[in-house]
Formats: sequence, structure tokens, C-alpha cells
Amino acid sequence: MKLVECVPNFSEGRDQTIIDAIIAAISEVEGVTLLDVDPGADTNRTVVTLIGTPECAMEGAFQGIKKASEIIDMRNHTGAHARQGATDVCPFVPVAGVSMEECVELAKQLGERVGKELEIPVYLYENAASKPEWQNLAEVRKGEYEALPDKLGKPEWKPDYGPDQYNEKIARTGGVLISAREFLIAYNVNLNSRDTKLAKEIAFTIREKGRAKRDENRKFVKDENGKNIMVPGTLKAVKAVGWYIDEYGIAQVSINMVNMNVSPPHMVFEECRRVAHELGVRVTGSELVGLLPLKALTDAGRYYLEKQGNSTGVPEKELIHIAVQSLGLDQLGPFDPMKKIIEYQFGQDPNALTAMTLKEFADEVSINSPAPGGGSVAALGGSLGASLATMVSNLTHIKKGMVDLRPEMEDVAIQGQIVKDALMKAIDDDTAAFNEIIKAIRLPKKTDEDKLARNNAIQEAYKLAANVPMQTARDCLKAMELARIVAQKGNPASVTDAGVGALFAKAGLEGAVLNVLINLTDIEDQEFCSSLSNECEALRKDSDGLAQIIKDIVAQKME
Repeated sequence: MKLVECVPNFSEGRDQTIIDAIIAAISEVEGVTLLDVDPGADTNRTVVTLIGTPECAMEGAFQGIKKASEIIDMRNHTGAHARQGATDVCPFVPVAGVSMEECVELAKQLGERVGKELEIPVYLYENAASKPEWQNLAEVRKGEYEALPDKLGKPEWKPDYGPDQYNEKIARTGGVLISAREFLIAYNVNLNSRDTKLAKEIAFTIREKGRAKRDENRKFVKDENGKNIMVPGTLKAVKAVGWYIDEYGIAQVSINMVNMNVSPPHMVFEECRRVAHELGVRVTGSELVGLLPLKALTDAGRYYLEKQGNSTGVPEKELIHIAVQSLGLDQLGPFDPMKKIIEYQFGQDPNALTAMTLKEFADEVSINSPAPGGGSVAALGGSLGASLATMVSNLTHIKKGMVDLRPEMEDVAIQGQIVKDALMKAIDDDTAAFNEIIKAIRLPKKTDEDKLARNNAIQEAYKLAANVPMQTARDCLKAMELARIVAQKGNPASVTDAGVGALFAKAGLEGAVLNVLINLTDIEDQEFCSSLSNECEALRKDSDGLAQIIKDIVAQKME
């Protein structure tokens, strides 16, 4: 799933009625999940964090900006925080399956819509900036709301979108600043000390800004403008300070990671440990403030498994467990991945087939309902085949005397986890595709237009119902190939497990192909049918040959 975080900041932090109205407008957008609403009375500002698919996140942001423009009058606004409009800033942040370039495009699309439909001047900043000097938020917001009458109308301050002449409406709404930026992770590293000086020393050493340079007499060294010359720290894209937390009775290094792709949490944690050791203090754990993307923890899990000499081809849940234990994220209190990982805020559908126990799934298949049926069962069989191949590769990875095979076995395990997860997803996808057919069949057919729309919907639904098992068949062949590798090269004691995995994957492929072919009989697009039919034949042929090879390998090793 593609997920984008959006963090609009609204210029109202005191009037709960206004805040509630803005939140309601955002919440009404289907597919948007509100993660946090943080109002501040002194700043007179509310920071809202929402998440959704790119389309949903953009719609949620637009509705929030629209409502704010209707009920916030900037002529009456005062607060401690810099601001330019009823909606001050609105950054998009890539979370999962989305690139920064895509978020930049979202910022531009939202900016164009806000400028055109709401007639609000829009400036793009940071990664979406249209000119280099506007990459700096402070620069583009210079003078704040009060400077708009003077800035608008000047060529150098022409907004990216919306009106470029000051008017009564803009006097009320102000302007809005829209951008794309990296995800910010707020993170604290715990020390076995109460000494704030030690925490600050670590912070100065690691943060990108570093510390002020001193001469041999401990005096600050200045540049020609009289400003302190800074000695850069060891970590890029990291901000840090040191403080003492009375609640816990410990000093902490408080850190903002502004780009986890440059300096991920495990790298920051390990660098804090290194510097702390040099200072004679010990890092005892860490604390996450807010949420973080799944990738931050899975990358950490892989890093620590590699350091241990273990395979990284393990389930996502195990990677998260290793990361939490290694980073000590549960030192100050329980760490619940379901509450701390952004992607998990959507959660799993409690009615999903993959959420059932094995008995519940078997019972569900057995009743007098066509779905779940053969397609879902085929996907389950394939996923179990991939799981067995992955198991054998991991058993081989830890086998004494087979150290030379570790790189290859780890690669098999990693690929096996990917194939397994894809086939597990297909269990529900297959049933969902069948439900789309039923939904299309039930469409109205009173008029000629109704009949045409209904037929088109049915055709698209059948194509989806063919494409899902088609992908299942492809993934099952991948699982068979992994089973062949581990049968041939893996731990001999587990060769029958590889054989069973191959048989399950083969059965999954055959079952998936049957589901493809039955759906093709209702599809009018002959080119589509011919393409999938030919691929099914090729997959069957390849799987037949592969199955025989694996059977021969297993039989030979069992002799």
C-alpha cells in the first residue's frame, strides 16, 4: 500500500470549536486516518497529523485548508509561532511505497487546486520549492502574514499558485505554504547518568550542526562576521540536545532525525553508544516520541541480525522484535508496535481471511459459499510452500560446516519471505476479486446506459478475478524455484521439508491456473485471454519440469 503522511498546521490553538470543525472536515474524507491533533494556546496553532493513500491524504489536506479558510480570520490572529495564513504550512511526507518525487507532485497538485478553487496564494517550499531560496521555510515566510500586502504584486514574490494581488479575501485567509519533506523521527537515547553535561556532550558530538569551535584558551573562534565557527558533528540530518528527565531520573540525548534514510535510528543509537563509552557513561535504552515508519524498525532488525551472524530472512514481526530489544525501546515502558508504527495504524481487517485461525479458515471454506474458494486455498498452499523453502534456508544458515552457503541461503530466505507475504495477501485478494464480480452483476440494468456500464464493470471484475490467481501462479513458481535451491544445496536433514514445500507450491500453481482459466471464459477481450492462457500453459510446463527435478533430488538424498 502507498502511504503518505500530511502535517497541516492551522493558525488556531485556542478556540476548540474552530479546531473541531477543521478536524471534522478532514475526518469526513474516506481513507484518511487522523494520527494526532496537537493544539497550542501560546502559539495559537494546531498541528494535525493525518495519513492515507496519496489521493486520500491530499483530499484530507484540501478539506482542512478549505474549512480553515472559511472560519479563521487572520486579521484577528496573534500567537508566538510564525505564520502566514489560516493554514500556515502543509507538508507531505513519504511513508511507504511513495517516493519524495511523488510527494512533490502531490504538493504541486494540492497547491494548484487551493490556488484555483479557494483563491488563496500558495507558495511551495523545501523539496517542492520552485526556486532555490524558497527551500528554506523561514525565507519564503519572511515577514509572515503582515508582509503579504507588500509582497503580493511584486514579481519576486509572485506565488506559485493562486492570486498575486492582495485583496479582502486574502486579508482574511492569508497565504498557505505547501511542501514535501522527509519523515521526522523524534527519539531519545537514555543514559545511566543524571549528568546533563554528559548528555549535551554526546548531543554536540553527533548532531550535524556540531559545536562551536574553541581555541587553545577555550575561547570561541569567530568568523569575519563575528559568528561562532562550528565544528560539524558525526551524523548528517540529525539534530540533538542533552537534558535531564526528572520523571525517569536519567539524562537523555534528545534527537530529531530529519532524514532516516541518511541517519536511521540504529545508526544514531550506535553512535550514541560509541561516544558514551568514550565518556565513561553507558546507553541503557531509548525512547520513541510519536510514531515512525515500519522501515525504520525492519532495517534496524536486519542490522542487528547481521551483527549477530544470523539470517535476515525472517518474518517482519521478528525483525521488529529484534529492533525493539536491541534499541531498548521498551526500557521506560511497554513498546506496542501496533501503536507506534505508522503503517499499523490502519491495522488488519478483523474479518480478513488471514486474520483467522487455521480452523476458522477451514470452516469458512467448508460452508455453502463460493468464496473463499479454490483461489484463496491455492494462495495458502503456495505460501506454505514458500515458508518451508524459507525454513530450510534458515536452518542451513545456522548449520555448522555449511558456512560457505550462508550468503546464498540468506538470499533465499529473504526472497522466500517476500513470496510468502505476497501469497498470503493473495488469499484475501482472491476473495475480494470474486466479490467485485458479484458487485458488478448486481448493478442496475434498466436503461441501455445502465446495461453498458454494468457489462463494462463485469468485464473489468472478471479481468481482476483472472489477474489475481495469475499472479498467484507466478509466485508459486518462484516458491518452487526456492524449494529446488534448498533441496539441492540446503541442510540434507531437511530435504523432505524442501520436497513438501515444492509439492504445496506446485499444487498452489495448478489451482491458481484453474482459477485463471475459468474466469477467462467470461471475458470478451480475446487478446487479454490469449495472453493469460499462453502464460498459464508456460507456467504449467515449467512447474512440471521443476517438480520432477525436485522429486529426483529428494529421492537421491534420501537413499
